[in-house]
Amino acid sequence: EVKKYDVIVIGGGSGGSAFSRRAAGYGAKVAIIDRGVKYINGIRNGAGPGGTCVNVGCVPKKVMFMAAGVREMLSDSVGVARGYGYEIKAKDLNLDWSLLKSRRDAYVDRLSKGYVKNWNKAGVDVIMGTAKFVSCQSFDSTQEYVIEVTKSPEDGGTVDLLRANRVVIAVGGKITMPNWPGIEYAISSDGFFDMEFQPRKVAVIGAGYIAVEMAGILHALGSETHLFFRGDTVLRRGFDPFVVEQLMQAMKAHGPELHPLSTPNAIIKDEQTGTKTLVLENGSKFTDFDCILVAIGREPLGPELQVPSALKLDPKGYIVVDDYENTSLPNVYAIGDATTTGFELTPVAIAAGRRLADRLYGGEPRARIEYFDIATVVFSHPPIGTVGLTEPEACLAYGRDNVTTKQSAFNSMIYALNENDTNKVKTGLKLVLAGPEEKVVGLHCIGPFSDEMLQGFAVSIRMGATRRDFEASVAIHPTIAEEFVTFGGWGQKKRGDRLKPWLPPYLDPKPNRIFTISNALSFFIGAAAAASILTIRASRS
Repeated sequence: EVKKYDVIVIGGGSGGSAFSRRAAGYGAKVAIIDRGVKYINGIRNGAGPGGTCVNVGCVPKKVMFMAAGVREMLSDSVGVARGYGYEIKAKDLNLDWSLLKSRRDAYVDRLSKGYVKNWNKAGVDVIMGTAKFVSCQSFDSTQEYVIEVTKSPEDGGTVDLLRANRVVIAVGGKITMPNWPGIEYAISSDGFFDMEFQPRKVAVIGAGYIAVEMAGILHALGSETHLFFRGDTVLRRGFDPFVVEQLMQAMKAHGPELHPLSTPNAIIKDEQTGTKTLVLENGSKFTDFDCILVAIGREPLGPELQVPSALKLDPKGYIVVDDYENTSLPNVYAIGDATTTGFELTPVAIAAGRRLADRLYGGEPRARIEYFDIATVVFSHPPIGTVGLTEPEACLAYGRDNVTTKQSAFNSMIYALNENDTNKVKTGLKLVLAGPEEKVVGLHCIGPFSDEMLQGFAVSIRMGATRRDFEASVAIHPTIAEEFVTFGGWGQKKRGDRLKPWLPPYLDPKPNRIFTISNALSFFIGAAAAASILTIRASRS
């Protein structure tokens, strides 16, 4: 028997889950297929319900980032505890890795099980197993897709057939590992979360945000950490040069041992001691590592579905989609990391899934996500926040003569009582402005709390804020974020060779309007709102 659904969702990660729950809420009969987790030769295969983010990505990574931050603030070269008068003894800094891991894993397990619970609560049929396309057949004069599901051994290991006239592919991606000799002695970022003991000396290989995050976490937790990368810097793509420069300075001063212009090509294991040697292309060898972590990228899982040949993939295996998540196959859609949308971020997949459900089952044909001005954070040490265009991107989009910037690097107040500048981490803030109105087309920050302060600024940039809008918002003092609204030249603009006042938008002349009943109503509503605000303010004082 081939079980019939309105839509079959392949992948139980962030995007697939978001789509399934919303579509079911609109009354669609939904099946969601998740392959779960299994280990092959000791290597994790599959993330589990909730996907990479919940199980081996954002969530457990953030737990480890916060754990590392605690130790860093207490004892590292940039620790602030001593400056504030606390005496922290070395014995008090011993990390119980197994306790941290067990508590982290229990937290993650609760979240993952919560996904299954929420699917069931929404009325979604949950099928644990691996899926592949079988055919497109005609049922009752309707073309439908047949999906074969091989269930996990825990669920009987049987093979089921499902059919639906719509399919959503949300399978995400997987770790890319090189084929060096001895690569079996290395672990991936997935394997990081399986480590039972804290490594004494570790090599991290890669230049992207995952490698930077892993190296920062391990160093701050007290492991001797070495970061190897091919270029002159890390984060060579997608980040403003100002932020990259600030990060490199911070890591050189306070972070892991950096090895630029280093391309590994082999790993050798000492069978007597169990330690590993990393060999570079130039013949250099680095020895005595008890852990080598490779984080050189990810690749999409779409091709593993044995998708029909008519489903268009790009050369790297990503599923080609349009602005509405449509693929080249009718009634087959794709969302998240497996697509060509270019944003491999959990909130992006969630938003895309929800909007696709709105379009297909919520009666809103315009619904879609716009892949532009999407904020993102790197949990490096120090953390990075970025939204919009980098300065080079803005120059390409608007022309060099139409782009200006405001930027500043300074020691934030949290380090005020540290002994000297070598024991402080700089904060860097930058605005990228375009056109005579100086629209904020890019905002970039690095330093303590950058991850937490970005979201509000991202909203303002989506709304088309200008420098005048930023400066019209009175600063909150003393905070790091206030610098974004108080950069040098506040409230002034150069006209000719002189600075002139540049007034906020609320002082712009208002156009004359004909007085109508509608205008009168708006006036009285506004007056009533203003009176209410004054009453609230009075009650707070």
